[in-house]
Amino acid sequence: MVRRASQDNLDVLSYGAEVTIAHTRLLRVSLALEESRAYWEHRQLTIPKANLVTLAFEERWFGNKSMERVRRLLSEFEHRYDSYPATLAVLTQWQPAALVTRQNLCHWHLQLVDPTYRRFTGDFLERRRQQPNATVDRDGVMRWVVATIGQSWATATAQRMATGLMTAAAAAGLCAGGVGSRALNYPQISDEALTYWLYFLRHLDFEGTLIENPYLASVGLSEGFLEQRLRKLSDISFNRMAELHDFGWAYPDVKTWALARLGKAQEGEA
Repeated sequence: MVRRASQDNLDVLSYGAEVTIAHTRLLRVSLALEESRAYWEHRQLTIPKANLVTLAFEERWFGNKSMERVRRLLSEFEHRYDSYPATLAVLTQWQPAALVTRQNLCHWHLQLVDPTYRRFTGDFLERRRQQPNATVDRDGVMRWVVATIGQSWATATAQRMATGLMTAAAAAGLCAGGVGSRALNYPQISDEALTYWLYFLRHLDFEGTLIENPYLASVGLSEGFLEQRLRKLSDISFNRMAELHDFGWAYPDVKTWALARLGKAQEGEA
């Protein structure tokens, strides 16, 4: 089921759609927690895109990374973040410092633009969790990649993708790091990250619904667990009657929510 923004919003506000065509960008840039933080802190919307690479390299946005690596990171972040201007504006103003929040946001934004990672974390790992031995290893992931993508990727690419998927999932807190068989985990989810993502999903074209989708399922927020969290959020109200679900929104969109939240945070720090 594809949930469309126009179903809930008479003004047909739309933030775009999740990416649905498989690609191999993950092989070049993984979850990139620290690099994403640096990007949000330095990326000014007034900077012409043509000047970004030189500026980022000269100002050492990403530390001692080479010019080529800086160019690659910026190309990926344009795909991950700039493709959704509303959330880019929020992230560059918010610049969340809390590790848990950054981990949540980087994971969801990677899911958003990478359908293979989205299916891996939102479906495959969830099915693995139902097994008595809730672990994952590279051979099993590679078999899943081949079965999912088919023969369109070479064996070497499928092997690298299996490794890349597990590396990103570990960075997102979904499984243990290291080598061999890895135990599956669920990460902590901050209220700020969850609120941000729900406000974004509200106006996004994506597969699923606000309460059933691979984004929330991948981090253990489904069924009763999700409802418990929803009822604790201060800027979203949630009620359920049988199979009917009702959301109430304190703000009309993610940018308005962020402006209000950031304003209150700044007043508290003054």
